[in-house]
Amino acid sequence: MNLLHISDMHFGPRHWQGRSELLLEKLNSYAADIVINTGDSTTDALEIEFETAGKFLKSIDCQNIISIPGNHDKRNMRSADYFRQYIDDVEVIRPLDRDNCSKKNIFLDANTNQIQEHLTDINFLKSIIVEGVSVLVVCLDSCELYEDNGLVDREMLRTVSLAIKQASYDRIILLNHHSILDTDSDPLFNSRIVIEFVIEHNIEYVFCGHTHQLAMMKSTDLYHKHTFTQYKNGSLSSANTPNDTNMFMYYKNLGCEDMEIHVIRMFVENEGLKFKEEIISSN
Repeated sequence: MNLLHISDMHFGPRHWQGRSELLLEKLNSYAADIVINTGDSTTDALEIEFETAGKFLKSIDCQNIISIPGNHDKRNMRSADYFRQYIDDVEVIRPLDRDNCSKKNIFLDANTNQIQEHLTDINFLKSIIVEGVSVLVVCLDSCELYEDNGLVDREMLRTVSLAIKQASYDRIILLNHHSILDTDSDPLFNSRIVIEFVIEHNIEYVFCGHTHQLAMMKSTDLYHKHTFTQYKNGSLSSANTPNDTNMFMYYKNLGCEDMEIHVIRMFVENEGLKFKEEIISSN
């Protein structure tokens, strides 16, 4: 199974300065079974930003493109509507007991006008068949409306957990915007319960973004005898840090002995782009 991983595109004023058609040509040169986009597709969650991001994503040559929201994608009370209209009209998982939800603004007031979706959390599962293998992609919303810090609602996590137990699959991976193993100035406050969730469901691979900095980390719980790897992608944003250039990642033969991790960095040169690719063995 081959995965193409992009993150933090920030369409809008923070979007990167390179030509998108050249980037798309490079993205489409990789044979990806699944494309994962780990959030912050927009800068301020404006409708035009969602629309532009959606057009870009639909131009990637892959049948299985999975996107999750980032903190910047939830700066608008209409974020859930725009996400489903322009990014992906996913079947969102609803809490088993909404009265147990404690995340701020997880539900908008029912009288809020011109809002179709009053649940602001976008959690969902996608089952994809790759060469006869069923892959369950768990998409966990770690973002709060109007906030940059991360928080996973316990009731939503309980609900997603039950949905996983009812699903049938061969392999399972997790996507969430905020890192669960390292942090920055806008962290995921309750990362511990997500790590427990990862252990409970024997998830081996976690993919995220948010910090605009590349990191590949492995965690081993000696008591529960469980190991998982977190891949945190860089960014396609002009707000990137000087020492961490624009990048995307390609995971060839994920989970196999001959797995390769490709880090593809991009440099804007006049009207063109220069690519620098580094291949890292997973062993």
